[in-house]
Amino acid sequence: MSEYSEKIPDPKELEKELSDFLAKKFGSSVKLATPIVMPQTAKSDEVEAPPKNRKTINFDLKPQDLVAYLDQYIVKQTAAKDTLATKICTHFNRIKHVQSAPDDFVDMVGIIKNNVLMLGSTGVGKTYMVRLIAKKIGVPFVKGDATKFSETGYVGGDVEDLVRDLVKEADGDIELAQYGIVYIDEIDKIASSHNLIGADVSRTGVQRALLKPMEETEVDLKVPHDPVSMLQEIDRFRKTGKKEKSSINTKHILFIMSGAFSGLDKIISRRIADQKIGFGASISDPSKDGDILTKLKSEDLVEYGFESEFVGRLPVRTIFERLTESDLCDILKNPNNPIILGKKLDFAAYGIDVKFQAEALEELARRAYDENTGARGLVSAVESALLPFEKTLPSTTITRFAATRQVIDRPHESLDDLLERPEDETFTQAFNQLAGEEIQRIVEYVTANRKTFGDKYGIQLTDSRIELAANAYCRLVTDIEKVLKKIKSYYEETKSIELYFIKNHGINIVLEEEAIDHIIGQCFSARGTPENYYRKLTADFEHGLKLVREKTGRTRFFITREALEKPDDYIADLLRKTGDDHLHLSPKPENLLRD
Repeated sequence: MSEYSEKIPDPKELEKELSDFLAKKFGSSVKLATPIVMPQTAKSDEVEAPPKNRKTINFDLKPQDLVAYLDQYIVKQTAAKDTLATKICTHFNRIKHVQSAPDDFVDMVGIIKNNVLMLGSTGVGKTYMVRLIAKKIGVPFVKGDATKFSETGYVGGDVEDLVRDLVKEADGDIELAQYGIVYIDEIDKIASSHNLIGADVSRTGVQRALLKPMEETEVDLKVPHDPVSMLQEIDRFRKTGKKEKSSINTKHILFIMSGAFSGLDKIISRRIADQKIGFGASISDPSKDGDILTKLKSEDLVEYGFESEFVGRLPVRTIFERLTESDLCDILKNPNNPIILGKKLDFAAYGIDVKFQAEALEELARRAYDENTGARGLVSAVESALLPFEKTLPSTTITRFAATRQVIDRPHESLDDLLERPEDETFTQAFNQLAGEEIQRIVEYVTANRKTFGDKYGIQLTDSRIELAANAYCRLVTDIEKVLKKIKSYYEETKSIELYFIKNHGINIVLEEEAIDHIIGQCFSARGTPENYYRKLTADFEHGLKLVREKTGRTRFFITREALEKPDDYIADLLRKTGDDHLHLSPKPENLLRD
């Protein structure tokens, strides 16, 4: 058995052996020509993708449109909504304008960004407002906590990691990520300490690290502490022999900062008091000024512990108002508030429908206000009041629960009473009354926002359609936005029934608006679709309308709500009007649907 050497021959040795073999066989007339090997880029197995076109941002919102959207979800904070909506819309519309004619703006010296600083106590809706805006405008959005970051080189996160996270949120699309929003909460926590002797390196270092990204800089997406990106870069270099530079420019990235800034009011008060000292000065107590933060100046932020360069990069400032007890109550009564919707969903998970009395919501708001944590206190107030019922009712046969003021004031007594007499008519009447009140509240809310919702969904919101939306909202556990979207979807599907009918049966039917509303209502109550209702419509009308067509030649019919409810009477009336009273409808065939 022959043995073969597993040693791979050296290319130079192999070349020498081939040259010797050719010289012996053919003499010096034949020589081996050594090819010149030039370094070249390794070809990928995949076909090279064509260069991507520069992506442009598609933004057409106006400030008033964004304010109207925020009004649906956020109570009060008028000044904050106006400021944020205006500056954010201006920011993105300006980007769109520059992209439409880039050559006209090439030589412009720097563009000042409208970075925003939001000030307000905890629980006033700062984070909630920014999330709503990011969701509405559809750009990548990243939220970070300032307390988790440190200056580059120290233990902790790097502020540039937030910019890299924008690329992840944009699914690797760097062009899209360059128009994102970076939101940093608890920014007041990186203000240098007032009672620290010497420089507060850790906090001022983070401020300095934020300076360049907040203005304009290139942030490298490949960093040493990210092993995945390093491995990808090594693999790319092995294949191509080139080192690819991958970075994101922060020129158009909007930075929004927020914080509670406790103690800032004292700095402002002290400055105002010092300015009023002197002959003829009006004496007032700044501490009693409820709008003290509205008198904020840059020097106050510098004294608070921020460097002047950092303050200068936040030109837009907005103050969030402290929420009153009435504001907290309005939040609970808002159909889109996540607190009551979340609690309804908790009970619905056990098959229990819960309705809230207005007086009960007012008491919950009072308890939350006493906690002095803003809207955050509403969650704990609702949870503590309803926890006994959420624990016990799922183990019973009770499927309807009326959360009245008495239930909130005396939960354990009310629970015992409900368990002893679950079939008592009093509880049923209370639930039905609260259900009716809830429907009325939703009708008033949608009516007040009729134009906004109508323009947004491109649907006419008549009184009957608003009533339909209110009933669907109270039957389902969802917000009013999703209900209106569903109505719009059902409306379009129902209109398509007219096309199906003429295509399949050769009869042109026109569904009146009230008939369409009836079909949509049936879809909500039966959890069906207009497609399913089409089958019933065919069974009720195909045979009769064909008979009318044969006798009169008429091919177009207007279907009203009464016609849908009493199809036989509708067909008989059509025949009666044609003078064919002697005609009688033959029995409907069993199989009316065509494949």
